[in-house]
Amino acid sequence: MNVSDSPELCSFTLLSTYSDGPLHIGITTSGRGCKLASRLRREIAAFLPQNLGTAIDRLGAVRRRLWEEDNAAGLAEGIFDREDDDSIGQKHTFNNLVTEGDVAAAKTRRVRWLSQICEYWPLRKLVSITDADMDAILKAYTSGNATTTGINGLDTLSKKGKIVLAGSGPGHPDLLTRATYHAIHNADLILADKLVPAPVLDLIPRRTEVHIARKFPGNADQAQEEFLLMGLAALKQGRQVLRLKQGDPYLYGRGAEEFEFFRNEGYTPVVLPGITSAMSAALFADIPATHRGVSDQVLVCTGTGRKGAAPNPPTYVPTQTVVFLMALHRLSALVESLTTFPTEDNGSQSRTLWPKETPCAIVERASCPDQRVIRSTLEHVCLAFEEAGSRPPGLLVVGASCHVLHDPQGQRWAIEEGFHGLDELRSEVDAIAVQVDEKQ
Repeated sequence: MNVSDSPELCSFTLLSTYSDGPLHIGITTSGRGCKLASRLRREIAAFLPQNLGTAIDRLGAVRRRLWEEDNAAGLAEGIFDREDDDSIGQKHTFNNLVTEGDVAAAKTRRVRWLSQICEYWPLRKLVSITDADMDAILKAYTSGNATTTGINGLDTLSKKGKIVLAGSGPGHPDLLTRATYHAIHNADLILADKLVPAPVLDLIPRRTEVHIARKFPGNADQAQEEFLLMGLAALKQGRQVLRLKQGDPYLYGRGAEEFEFFRNEGYTPVVLPGITSAMSAALFADIPATHRGVSDQVLVCTGTGRKGAAPNPPTYVPTQTVVFLMALHRLSALVESLTTFPTEDNGSQSRTLWPKETPCAIVERASCPDQRVIRSTLEHVCLAFEEAGSRPPGLLVVGASCHVLHDPQGQRWAIEEGFHGLDELRSEVDAIAVQVDEKQ
């Protein structure tokens, strides 16, 4: 039974469908938005190239032909039950080189190759392919040319593995560089930091093998060594490896250490910069790192040194903005070191202490929808952070510039939740693009 506009009374749902020969696409909103389902169906259909159904028929015929020829040669047993099942996701071995000694893989070699054409060729190229084109491609494959030349004319058999060290930026996927975006889509293996945000990881193709660093307090060095050895093993297999790091690889990211390790093993990495949160987090929190008459310099510090030791605190400079990375887990100790001298030193240090009324801000999850900013002073920031709780990753910004655009005005602290500026900008750009298309 199907009752219009009453989903709770329906025993089935009607789909808004698009068909092109053997291709059928159905969209449903479960009775909650039929007009929206119709729009989604139109947008998907508009994205697809014409004659896709004909191309599917042609590729299906070639697939059947390959199976029949392999079956006649005694090679095709179980092809459609194992390697070519459209209902399951691809394994990470999808692109592995099939060697002559791999008997099991050899049985499905030609069908696997056709599957790679379906996966990698642009749709507009697939729909224009002819029977003569397919015959030529199959002939080239049979003669062995396709084993050394990729299906797009690119060399698919790297004689030597390649390693890329890339920064993923502060959090929002729109802040990736185009170079890092392309590296994500070209990698065979991705080794990602634990704090690389989910929206960035969502960009990784499902065929790509991914490992997330198993770093936790007390295990960072072991996890780092595990990643280095994992990357080296992949490079020796001729694979493309992407070491995806949060922020920028060379700003407290061990990037230079990893560069040196791989270079010493004979694989010089390509290093791609990332937008560092040291600058962008303050920006997204409406904190100008420099401001005329307020701040004329910026200092970036780490809150945690090697082996977890506390680094020496910087001296107070009234016109300086200081950004502390990796510091929130020891915020109380950091603030105490900035504002007081250790008891045993009796104030004999040459550095100038930071006034407790110095403005500061904690910025967490910068550029993400759940961004949070805690605006306070060194006197009250620890209590504010204790009451608000932790939302890593985050950093501390200290200096008069913290109150240039937002001043708590007598409050001990103020907390601001959420950030949607980039998403709103994208929506506005999309709306402008639609208006331009309509005018054209």
